[in-house]
Amino acid sequence: MNRSDLVDAVAECADLSRNAAARAIDCYHSAISGALEAGQRVTVAGFGTFDTKRRAGRIGRHPRTGARLSIAPQTVVQFTPSKKLKSRVRR
Repeated sequence: MNRSDLVDAVAECADLSRNAAARAIDCYHSAISGALEAGQRVTVAGFGTFDTKRRAGRIGRHPRTGARLSIAPQTVVQFTPSKKLKSRVRR
């Protein structure tokens, strides 16, 4: 499913116009992104939890040449699905 398919599904389910559904999805993504940027955890009941995690710096290898290179520390997004979502996917 891509963004367009998601917009169509939300528009149909919520009885909204396609434009209103697209704006709602954009606002949802913006709210989650903003909270994660601020270092907050976002929990969506029945779906899962979005959180950030600090990854330490490390030494890696270039896959083609085998040369060693330094990978800088970084903050990454982590998603943990809820039990309800897991059970729906694991039929």
